[in-house]
Amino acid sequence: MPSPPSAPSFSLGKDPTAAILSESTAAGKGSLLSQNGSEERDESGNEASSHPSLIKARPNTSRTKPPNSKWRRYLSTVKWFLLDQWFVVALGCLILISPQVQVPGSQQSKKELVVTYLCVSVIFIVTGCTLPTRVLVENYARWKVHLFVQGQSFLMTSAIVYAVVSLCATNRNFLDPGLMVGMIFTGCVPTTISSNVVMTKKAHGNQALTVVQSTLGNFLGPFLTPLLIEMYIQSGAWYTQILPRTRAGGFGELYQRVFMQLGLSIFLPLVVGQIIQNIFPKPTKKIFIDWKINKIGSLSLLIIIWQTFDQAFQSGAFRSLKGVNMVFIVFISNVYYAIWMSICVLLSLPWLQKKDTIAVAYCVPAKTPAMGVPLSVVMFSGLSTLTKSKIQIPMVIFQGFQIAAGSLMTLVFRRWIRPGEEREDAEKAQHGNGVTKSG
Repeated sequence: MPSPPSAPSFSLGKDPTAAILSESTAAGKGSLLSQNGSEERDESGNEASSHPSLIKARPNTSRTKPPNSKWRRYLSTVKWFLLDQWFVVALGCLILISPQVQVPGSQQSKKELVVTYLCVSVIFIVTGCTLPTRVLVENYARWKVHLFVQGQSFLMTSAIVYAVVSLCATNRNFLDPGLMVGMIFTGCVPTTISSNVVMTKKAHGNQALTVVQSTLGNFLGPFLTPLLIEMYIQSGAWYTQILPRTRAGGFGELYQRVFMQLGLSIFLPLVVGQIIQNIFPKPTKKIFIDWKINKIGSLSLLIIIWQTFDQAFQSGAFRSLKGVNMVFIVFISNVYYAIWMSICVLLSLPWLQKKDTIAVAYCVPAKTPAMGVPLSVVMFSGLSTLTKSKIQIPMVIFQGFQIAAGSLMTLVFRRWIRPGEEREDAEKAQHGNGVTKSG
């Protein structure tokens, strides 16, 4: 028996009579619709039921629209990168501005004094307000880690630099002697403080361990750095002939400057921040964590870096060098940082946790020109301004690169440590649920 005809379907909000007439009209004009690829509409402008021959035509019509999802993903990725790595973008802008406009030479000492004390104090008062006291004390007691980090920061880095300088010295026309001495200074100075603390926190590493190792390294620096420099230049290589035969030997001024800065701009703000945190824990957490006021530490670090480059460009040191020499210093700075970080990370993995490894990775390769620049003046009296500037250039260039590379490495470290953090969060949530149920 022939199957009964299917009942016409009625859409909500339409006149049934109009729907039946529309279906019959569409059936009668099937061939015309196949040619035009258009859909018949009723008098009210609503779409009527389509002919079966048009079912395959609809997907083709949608494919003709240009897909925007790929561009949206690309733009969202660029936006995320700019927001996450705003520090690197701002650093690049500051470096580009520094050659164009500098603070007058008569005001350089005042600028250095204000920036050195004020900005570093801001960074460490923020650190003191956000770092638990118990964690800070526990990390000060880890003497094995102290030996591990400081040994690499002073001995391993300086030995590698001296090997590279010895290779460069085989050709007297290859590199300026002032730059060679500056490279030795770069390898012997201690780690930096401000950028290490900011970057370790951004990479989700052990910020307390970074604070301990950075302050300890800068405490040892005035004693160990001059000894290492003297040891390496005692070889009597030709590039050391630019140095005076008699050493200044007056380290009292250097010790006074370094320890006064450590006390006033690091330890005092750190203690004040710890006191504020323990007396007012809830307001402190709300202001620095919830309101994200701790971002001011990154802004202070940018000002410190700008101060260094402003001083270097104002002295005119960069204009006195060959382009080939500058390219080599930039290249070898990349090599130094990559080798030092790779060695310290590989040596840390067998016995340190991931958070501790991240802290070590920022402390060991980093170098501070804040001690190297004045040390070059104190150790060698009678040097010309141009020679002093050449000695300081490798330290200044390395600082800029280490900040940029360290900021980009936060992406790698955060991705590396994320599974462990998610596991810890899940365990804490599960423990919290268990306590709630038992209560």
